[in-house]
Amino acid sequence: MIGKLNGKLIEKRPPVIVIDCHGVGYEVEAPMSTIYELPEIGENVVLCTHLAIRDDAHLLYGFLTESERKLFRALLKINGVGTKMALVILSGMSVNDFFSCVRSEDWASLVSLPGVGRKTAERLVLDMRDKIDKILPDSEMSSSSQSSIVDDAVSALVSLGYKRQDAEKYVDNLDSNLSTSEEIIREVLKNVLVR
Repeated sequence: MIGKLNGKLIEKRPPVIVIDCHGVGYEVEAPMSTIYELPEIGENVVLCTHLAIRDDAHLLYGFLTESERKLFRALLKINGVGTKMALVILSGMSVNDFFSCVRSEDWASLVSLPGVGRKTAERLVLDMRDKIDKILPDSEMSSSSQSSIVDDAVSALVSLGYKRQDAEKYVDNLDSNLSTSEEIIREVLKNVLVR
Protein backbone atom coordinates (compact mmCIF):
# COMPACT_ATOMS: atom_id res chain seq x y z
CA MET A 1 0.00 0.00 0.00
CA ILE A 2 1.28 3.47 -0.86
CA GLY A 3 0.44 5.65 2.15
CA LYS A 4 2.43 8.82 1.47
CA LEU A 5 4.26 10.49 -1.40
CA ASN A 6 7.12 12.94 -0.95
CA GLY A 7 8.49 14.31 -4.20
CA LYS A 8 8.58 17.05 -6.81
CA LEU A 9 5.33 18.25 -8.36
CA ILE A 10 5.87 17.96 -12.12
CA GLU A 11 2.37 18.23 -13.58
CA LYS A 12 -1.05 19.71 -12.72
CA ARG A 13 -4.05 18.68 -14.84
CA PRO A 14 -6.96 18.85 -12.35
CA PRO A 15 -8.07 16.54 -10.93
CA VAL A 16 -4.82 14.72 -11.85
CA ILE A 17 -1.35 15.69 -10.69
CA VAL A 18 1.99 13.95 -11.23
CA ILE A 19 4.64 13.71 -8.50
CA ASP A 20 8.20 12.62 -9.28
CA CYS A 21 9.60 10.50 -6.46
CA HIS A 22 13.23 9.54 -7.23
CA GLY A 23 12.61 9.20 -10.97
CA VAL A 24 9.18 7.54 -10.78
CA GLY A 25 6.22 9.73 -11.76
CA TYR A 26 3.12 8.91 -9.70
CA GLU A 27 -0.18 9.98 -11.24
CA VAL A 28 -2.50 11.05 -8.41
CA GLU A 29 -6.13 12.18 -8.42
CA ALA A 30 -6.83 14.87 -5.82
CA PRO A 31 -9.79 16.97 -4.68
CA MET A 32 -9.74 20.64 -5.68
CA SER A 33 -9.18 21.59 -2.03
CA THR A 34 -5.77 19.89 -2.27
CA ILE A 35 -4.99 21.13 -5.78
CA TYR A 36 -5.60 24.79 -4.77
CA GLU A 37 -3.05 24.45 -1.94
CA LEU A 38 -0.30 22.77 -4.00
CA PRO A 39 3.02 24.56 -4.50
CA GLU A 40 4.28 25.66 -7.91
CA ILE A 41 5.43 23.10 -10.50
CA GLY A 42 8.97 21.95 -9.67
CA GLU A 43 8.58 22.39 -5.91
CA ASN A 44 8.48 19.63 -3.33
CA VAL A 45 5.14 18.30 -2.04
CA VAL A 46 4.05 15.70 0.53
CA LEU A 47 0.65 14.00 0.16
CA CYS A 48 -1.24 11.40 2.19
CA THR A 49 -2.46 8.83 -0.32
CA HIS A 50 -5.11 6.17 -0.78
CA LEU A 51 -4.53 3.35 -3.27
CA ALA A 52 -7.64 1.86 -4.88
CA ILE A 53 -7.09 -1.42 -6.69
CA ARG A 54 -9.69 -2.34 -9.31
CA ASP A 55 -9.74 -5.06 -11.95
CA ASP A 56 -8.78 -2.61 -14.68
CA ALA A 57 -6.59 -0.08 -12.81
CA HIS A 58 -4.60 0.86 -9.74
CA LEU A 59 -5.65 4.40 -8.83
CA LEU A 60 -3.86 6.69 -6.39
CA TYR A 61 -5.69 9.52 -4.58
CA GLY A 62 -3.81 12.27 -2.76
CA PHE A 63 -4.67 14.64 0.10
CA LEU A 64 -2.79 17.38 1.92
CA THR A 65 -4.18 16.41 5.33
CA GLU A 66 -4.80 13.16 7.15
CA SER A 67 -8.35 14.26 8.04
CA GLU A 68 -9.17 14.64 4.31
CA ARG A 69 -7.90 11.13 3.63
CA LYS A 70 -9.86 9.73 6.59
CA LEU A 71 -13.04 11.42 5.38
CA PHE A 72 -12.44 10.12 1.84
CA ARG A 73 -12.06 6.56 3.16
CA ALA A 74 -15.15 6.89 5.37
CA LEU A 75 -17.20 8.19 2.42
CA LEU A 76 -16.20 5.18 0.30
CA LYS A 77 -17.81 2.88 2.88
CA ILE A 78 -21.21 4.51 2.37
CA ASN A 79 -23.57 2.77 -0.02
CA GLY A 80 -23.84 4.70 -3.29
CA VAL A 81 -20.67 6.78 -2.79
CA GLY A 82 -17.72 6.01 -5.03
CA THR A 83 -14.36 7.67 -5.50
CA LYS A 84 -15.70 10.31 -7.93
CA MET A 85 -18.44 11.44 -5.55
CA ALA A 86 -16.05 11.42 -2.57
CA LEU A 87 -13.71 13.71 -4.55
CA VAL A 88 -16.64 16.00 -5.45
CA ILE A 89 -17.59 16.28 -1.76
CA LEU A 90 -14.02 17.06 -0.70
CA SER A 91 -13.67 19.52 -3.59
CA GLY A 92 -16.88 21.31 -2.65
CA MET A 93 -16.39 21.74 1.09
CA SER A 94 -13.78 21.43 3.81
CA VAL A 95 -13.78 18.53 6.28
CA ASN A 96 -15.12 20.85 9.01
CA ASP A 97 -17.86 22.23 6.73
CA PHE A 98 -18.90 18.68 5.83
CA PHE A 99 -19.18 17.71 9.48
CA SER A 100 -21.09 20.90 10.29
CA CYS A 101 -23.63 19.78 7.67
CA VAL A 102 -23.76 16.32 9.23
CA ARG A 103 -24.17 17.67 12.78
CA SER A 104 -26.90 20.12 11.83
CA GLU A 105 -28.51 17.58 9.45
CA ASP A 106 -28.15 20.13 6.65
CA TRP A 107 -28.51 17.73 3.73
CA ALA A 108 -29.59 20.66 1.49
CA SER A 109 -26.00 21.99 1.44
CA LEU A 110 -24.80 18.56 0.35
CA VAL A 111 -27.41 18.45 -2.45
CA SER A 112 -25.90 21.69 -3.81
CA LEU A 113 -22.74 19.71 -4.68
CA PRO A 114 -22.69 18.37 -8.28
CA GLY A 115 -23.94 14.79 -8.55
CA VAL A 116 -25.21 14.52 -4.95
CA GLY A 117 -28.95 13.84 -4.86
CA ARG A 118 -31.31 14.18 -1.91
CA LYS A 119 -31.33 10.47 -1.01
CA THR A 120 -27.54 10.29 -1.07
CA ALA A 121 -27.26 13.49 0.99
CA GLU A 122 -29.68 12.12 3.60
CA ARG A 123 -27.74 8.83 3.71
CA LEU A 124 -24.47 10.76 4.16
CA VAL A 125 -25.91 12.69 7.11
CA LEU A 126 -27.30 9.55 8.70
CA ASP A 127 -24.28 7.29 8.16
CA MET A 128 -21.55 9.83 8.99
CA ARG A 129 -23.01 11.05 12.30
CA ASP A 130 -21.21 8.41 14.38
CA LYS A 131 -17.93 8.62 12.46
CA ILE A 132 -17.09 12.30 13.07
CA ASP A 133 -15.03 11.76 16.23
CA LYS A 134 -12.80 9.18 14.52
CA ILE A 135 -12.00 11.43 11.56
CA LEU A 136 -11.40 14.90 13.02
CA PRO A 137 -8.18 15.43 14.94
CA ASP A 138 -8.70 16.34 18.61
CA SER A 139 -7.92 20.04 18.11
CA GLU A 140 -10.33 20.42 15.19
CA MET A 141 -12.91 18.29 16.96
CA SER A 142 -12.86 20.30 20.16
CA SER A 143 -13.25 23.68 18.45
CA SER A 144 -15.79 22.28 16.03
CA SER A 145 -17.79 20.51 18.75
CA GLN A 146 -17.63 23.61 20.99
CA SER A 147 -19.20 25.71 18.25
CA SER A 148 -21.82 22.99 17.79
CA ILE A 149 -22.63 23.11 21.53
CA VAL A 150 -22.99 26.91 21.39
CA ASP A 151 -25.20 26.66 18.27
CA ASP A 152 -27.41 24.09 20.02
CA ALA A 153 -27.76 26.35 23.07
CA VAL A 154 -28.67 29.39 20.94
CA SER A 155 -31.25 27.34 19.00
CA ALA A 156 -32.79 26.10 22.25
CA LEU A 157 -33.05 29.65 23.61
CA VAL A 158 -34.71 30.80 20.38
CA SER A 159 -37.23 27.95 20.69
CA LEU A 160 -37.92 29.18 24.25
CA GLY A 161 -38.96 32.54 22.82
CA TYR A 162 -35.77 34.64 22.89
CA LYS A 163 -34.75 36.62 19.81
CA ARG A 164 -31.73 35.03 18.11
CA GLN A 165 -29.67 38.22 18.50
CA ASP A 166 -30.42 38.32 22.26
CA ALA A 167 -29.73 34.60 22.67
CA GLU A 168 -26.34 34.94 20.94
CA LYS A 169 -25.46 37.95 23.12
CA TYR A 170 -26.41 36.09 26.34
CA VAL A 171 -24.32 33.06 25.32
CA ASP A 172 -21.32 35.22 24.30
CA ASN A 173 -21.30 36.88 27.73
CA LEU A 174 -20.95 33.56 29.57
CA ASP A 175 -17.85 31.85 30.92
CA SER A 176 -16.32 29.72 28.14
CA ASN A 177 -15.63 26.78 30.50
CA LEU A 178 -19.19 25.44 30.15
CA SER A 179 -18.95 22.14 28.30
CA THR A 180 -22.55 21.25 27.37
CA SER A 181 -25.44 23.11 25.79
CA GLU A 182 -27.57 22.29 28.86
CA GLU A 183 -25.09 24.08 31.16
CA ILE A 184 -25.07 27.09 28.85
CA ILE A 185 -28.88 27.27 28.74
CA ARG A 186 -29.16 26.89 32.51
CA GLU A 187 -26.60 29.66 33.07
CA VAL A 188 -28.30 32.02 30.60
CA LEU A 189 -31.71 31.44 32.20
CA LYS A 190 -30.24 32.05 35.67
CA ASN A 191 -28.60 35.31 34.56
CA VAL A 192 -31.66 36.57 32.68
CA LEU A 193 -34.05 35.78 35.55
CA VAL A 194 -31.78 37.57 38.06
CA ARG A 195 -32.02 40.86 36.09
